[in-house]
Amino acid sequence: MKNYKKTKLACYLGFITQAIAANFAPLLFLKFHMDYGISLGNIALISTCFFFTQLVVDVFCARFVDRIGYRTCIVTSEVCSTLGLIGLALLPELLPDPFAGIIISVIIYAIGSGLIEVLCSPIVEACPFENKEATMSLLHSFYCWGSVGTILVSTAFFAIFGIDSWKWLAVLLAFVPAFNIYNFATCPIEYLVEDGEGMSISSLFKTPIFWVAIILMICSGASELSMAQWASAYAEAALGLSKTMGDLLGPCLFAVAMGICRMLYGKYGEKVNLSKFMLGSGLLCVVCYIFASLFANPFVGLAGCILCGFSVGIMWPGTLSISSKKFPAGGTAMFALLAMAGDLGGSIGPGIVGRVTQMAGDNIRTGMTVGLIFPVVLVVGLLFFDKMKSIR
Repeated sequence: MKNYKKTKLACYLGFITQAIAANFAPLLFLKFHMDYGISLGNIALISTCFFFTQLVVDVFCARFVDRIGYRTCIVTSEVCSTLGLIGLALLPELLPDPFAGIIISVIIYAIGSGLIEVLCSPIVEACPFENKEATMSLLHSFYCWGSVGTILVSTAFFAIFGIDSWKWLAVLLAFVPAFNIYNFATCPIEYLVEDGEGMSISSLFKTPIFWVAIILMICSGASELSMAQWASAYAEAALGLSKTMGDLLGPCLFAVAMGICRMLYGKYGEKVNLSKFMLGSGLLCVVCYIFASLFANPFVGLAGCILCGFSVGIMWPGTLSISSKKFPAGGTAMFALLAMAGDLGGSIGPGIVGRVTQMAGDNIRTGMTVGLIFPVVLVVGLLFFDKMKSIR
């Protein structure tokens, strides 16, 4: 008997690793600026390099992962994540240019993060679990709990040992992917489709319903990240909170709400129609953006930011699940291209909100009003997607 529970555990830790990679360095941006004299403009490039690297990895996976093999690629993801986090602690001090050391480390662990993002979902989807939609939702909840854990552990560590000890924390966090190398090297891994039987990239792009799935993923990523990345600034600006409290009440509670949504669907998903649940969540997301953008009461706005985490929780894993049903022969290429679309949305959404906020005289509510377009398009897309026929 194959122990697929070990496969599930490895994928859970994989998403926690991805959360560490995405959330740890941003907590240190001001520290990098002060200690290494890195300009704020270059500091902003750290996140850009991280997400751009993930996009490149998504494209790579769509073309080559099936040829290389799931196990080789997913073990590589944990090796890169481990080396990148350790490099973040060491390279800024070892290289003549600390910024170059940071960027090199970020690119290395972003490669690992991108591989995790693309591969963990099809690995779990290929396992013989019952109610795969619920299993997928529960899997993605571990990214949320990893985000919350990274913020809370870092905040506590810095309070006890001081933020000057951040390099030790980076090394300690690297033990998570280091331990997971063994898990992925030894757990059973199945394939979604037999070699050569999956749909090609060109076949997917020739199908109108796949373009709808792409739009759903772009809007899912944009709806999630536009609110998540600006939640801290919203809490600080609207309520006059400190940076620490803004992080705890903004993105941290946002991630908690998102994780609760995914856990609830993971536990009770067999009793709920996924398409209807996603549609209801999309409508709730629209309401949350309205709360954050149009209500003058800052507490109502903050409640909208936090509740938005619950509303977007099902969108990313849910879109993967309903797309897998519509494209049973989609294979790794489908998961990779959808992950690329989600990353694209997560890159352009916060950028648009930030640009509009700046143009409106740093009025973040105006930026959130423009961000409302993403959940609205998401709801419309879900209505179309549910009526379209599956491709076999």
